[in-house]
Amino acid sequence: MEPVVFVAVIGGLILMLLIIGAPLRPVRFIGQGIIKIIIGAAFLFFLNTLGNQAGIHVPINPVTSAVAGLLGIPGVAALAAIGYWVI
Repeated sequence: MEPVVFVAVIGGLILMLLIIGAPLRPVRFIGQGIIKIIIGAAFLFFLNTLGNQAGIHVPINPVTSAVAGLLGIPGVAALAAIGYWVI
């Protein structure tokens, strides 16, 4: 294979990756955010299931799911503390 053809093919693949890969980045970011919100809702479900005996109940809505999903276990603990002491 000629070096010119090899460099042209590699350059074309890089150009195609730049053109196709750019629009996929925001879609990937949105998809990861949705997955984190779903995981946060699952965390809150388990908190409500296990915390029912202690009187802890955190409503599952998009805001609390986003906090629990983005912050993880510390976010769930913070929501439980806020629900227990403030409300």
